[in-house]
Amino acid sequence: MNPNRRQFLTSAALGSAALSAPAHAADKSSGLTSGMTFSKPSGMKLGTVTYNLAKDWDIPTIIKNCTEAKFEGVELRTTHAHKVEVDLTKAQRDEVRKRFENSKVELMSLGSAFDYHTPDQTKLRRDIEATKEYIVLAHDVGASGVKVRPNGLPKEVPVEKTLEQIGKSLQELGQFASGYGQQIRVEVHGAGTQLLPHMKTLIDIASHRMVGVCWNSNPTDLDGAGFDHNFDLVKGKIFTVHMRDLHLEDYPFRRLLTRLNEIKFQGYCLAEIPDSKDPVRLMKYYRSLWLAYQGLL
Repeated sequence: MNPNRRQFLTSAALGSAALSAPAHAADKSSGLTSGMTFSKPSGMKLGTVTYNLAKDWDIPTIIKNCTEAKFEGVELRTTHAHKVEVDLTKAQRDEVRKRFENSKVELMSLGSAFDYHTPDQTKLRRDIEATKEYIVLAHDVGASGVKVRPNGLPKEVPVEKTLEQIGKSLQELGQFASGYGQQIRVEVHGAGTQLLPHMKTLIDIASHRMVGVCWNSNPTDLDGAGFDHNFDLVKGKIFTVHMRDLHLEDYPFRRLLTRLNEIKFQGYCLAEIPDSKDPVRLMKYYRSLWLAYQGLL
């Protein structure tokens, strides 16, 4: 087992005990830096994606449940029951925007399933143009960005060529999105492409202020030189964060939140968790643990 992975698995297992200690106490067994403190986040917010927890909710239900659970924002994933898609009329887009503007919940992102790794240049161009339609939709409904993703490394193509193609595609999309005030949030996703050194490469190739990372809390974040090294590769370009169940022992969520606070991250941490028969209760527990891991409860 990778030594960095082993270290953080130990950290996760001891997380509950660590929370009972003073926030400033040294915790050598958890892998946290001696003397580290947990301060109030500088504008960091909690929200949810509609994959999978809210996949069957319409917009009124999303707003109602998020408000009750004190979730501040939502990323609407394409194909789900809220039906915020590119075929909406101008009037329908205005209605979506007004519903969120008149609530306590921010429509902070649209979650697309477009990717740009394919060697099929016709499909690539189709996905880029479809993403542009989605960027316009995001603007019209009042969101601030669109989540996109790479989804793998074709075996028949050199890795460097695929990364360059993805990066150039993101650059084009960043240029288009800037005209609509939208961010392109690139999910750390896909076999091979989810490795942080590769993500840094494609973000560097894109080289656009509107193109950044959607951190995805993958176990592979611990690979290679370890979590902190991988985090540092992209820490200046993290726009949003997807988080799985915070109790999972294969990931150092407390460390992630510590690092986000250190860089004064002001974006959203979005819960990407399974459905539940009692979703609001689950969301309340999730928020409590999110706060506790930061020493705020």
